[in-house]
Amino acid sequence: MQKNVYIAIEGVIGVGKTTLTRLAQPEFKAEILLEVFEENPFLARFYQDRKRYGFQTQIFFLLSRYQQQHEVIPATLARGNLFSDYTFDKNQIFARLNIAGDELAMYERVHNIIATKIPTPDLVVYLRADTSVLMERITMRDRAYERAMEREYIAALGNAYDDFFEHYTAAPVLTIDSNDLDFVRRPEDLRAILDRIRAKLELGAFQKPLWENQK
Repeated sequence: MQKNVYIAIEGVIGVGKTTLTRLAQPEFKAEILLEVFEENPFLARFYQDRKRYGFQTQIFFLLSRYQQQHEVIPATLARGNLFSDYTFDKNQIFARLNIAGDELAMYERVHNIIATKIPTPDLVVYLRADTSVLMERITMRDRAYERAMEREYIAALGNAYDDFFEHYTAAPVLTIDSNDLDFVRRPEDLRAILDRIRAKLELGAFQKPLWENQK
């Protein structure tokens, strides 16, 4: 019997993770797991003062993501395929960028203890984009708590994501440069991405990609 698959879509704020997750759902007859970030009471204050609120913000995310994934992923995979718009491991990217010293050491001890209880994706699809593209997309969606977000922070986050997934070994990674892709308005772009995912999972035919730097 064919194994149900767990695919996580990753990338920097504004790159289109949730949108792609929703669009891929019917193609793979999958359920979806979406990150719940609006409930973090520190988030708006974090974007205004990252140094002061970094530890509280990251610990809240770590524990809430643990609770969600630990409960939902095994139950969902018992029924069918799963697409998520984030990985549990992304917590490390933000923590290393936003906290340091004793706070980071404490954070990583907690992370390492609970991470062993979270299922690993069968595939991580890493959507990447240049800082200017990300800033444009963030501006277009106009979320109130993101209005104070600085270009320098998004650039640093993009570099941190690139470095993290360049060395990521917990699961296979499919890297997609999304700068020139519009998988919402151009069906051919969405089809190319879905075909790449199927090829990586060895589920279907491979279609020549529209971009470079595929893993």
